[in-house]
Amino acid sequence: MPKRKNFEPLSLQGISTVSLHDRQSKVTFEDFARPWTPGGSFAEFLARLPNILGAPELKEVIAAVARARAGDRPVIFAMGAHVIKTGLNPIVIDLMERGVITTVALNGAGIIHDAEVAMAGKTSEDVVSALGAGEFGTSRETAAFVGKALALAKEKSLGLGAACGRVLLEEGLPHADKSILAAGARLGVPVTVHVAVGTDIVHMHPDFDPAAAGAASHRDFRILAGAVACLESGVYINAGSAVILPEVFLKALSLARNLGHTVDAFTSVNLDFIRHYRPMVNVVSRPTSKGGRGIFLCGHHEIMIPLLAAGILEELEKHK
Repeated sequence: MPKRKNFEPLSLQGISTVSLHDRQSKVTFEDFARPWTPGGSFAEFLARLPNILGAPELKEVIAAVARARAGDRPVIFAMGAHVIKTGLNPIVIDLMERGVITTVALNGAGIIHDAEVAMAGKTSEDVVSALGAGEFGTSRETAAFVGKALALAKEKSLGLGAACGRVLLEEGLPHADKSILAAGARLGVPVTVHVAVGTDIVHMHPDFDPAAAGAASHRDFRILAGAVACLESGVYINAGSAVILPEVFLKALSLARNLGHTVDAFTSVNLDFIRHYRPMVNVVSRPTSKGGRGIFLCGHHEIMIPLLAAGILEELEKHK
């Protein structure tokens, strides 16, 4: 056994010091926030944010989206179903109607929650109480809707998102005006759906057609890849999808580049209230390694997305 050595405390005498005034500092008072004055505009609110950490990045995303649309470049909004469950369909639809969002990508849960809102004006069942009785995911109307959309997709060779949107419009549902899928069909804005079999409640129902779902979802993958192929100088936003949509985006980007499309200089954004590994590498860092800018915005969707949308609309006014 080596002999244990007892260390003496270091003396503090003789330490070299530098002047605070000469030292490089990352924060100065010029970066500080400015207090709010009641009655001001939203643009003024943004201008009064501190120029530190997430605030300048929020403004950078706002500017990138406005610049992309002013230059007729695409803005792709990929979103997990949590965006729907936090009440943000009206914000997303408004941006679609204004021509800000040019393509929407959903996971499989997105069509369930979006369609339930259109059919019943409500969604997001209480899983704990329903699971105990084995009733979780057994809603008849939801399964029947998806079954009808899959049949239409198979008959007309449609993507799953387009088929869902058409069915919602044709049914004349009471809350179709609050559906992203219906808005996509009404406006001609592509809404693609990317399904992982076994993740969604409709996969438990006997009338679910997995072959039709796979074909329709694969068609949507190709549609999204076509949008990604045009993403140069555009913006890709991933909001609230931790695995599926980041993986889909990475493959769509690789496919587009493999086929000779230049997709190097664009802005990619991940927006969530927690940092996940896959979105950070598959949305923010890897896709922009050849150029462009990757940004992570941290915050609750129900706060950040309305702020982002309002800022984009304010910024677009400057380009008119």
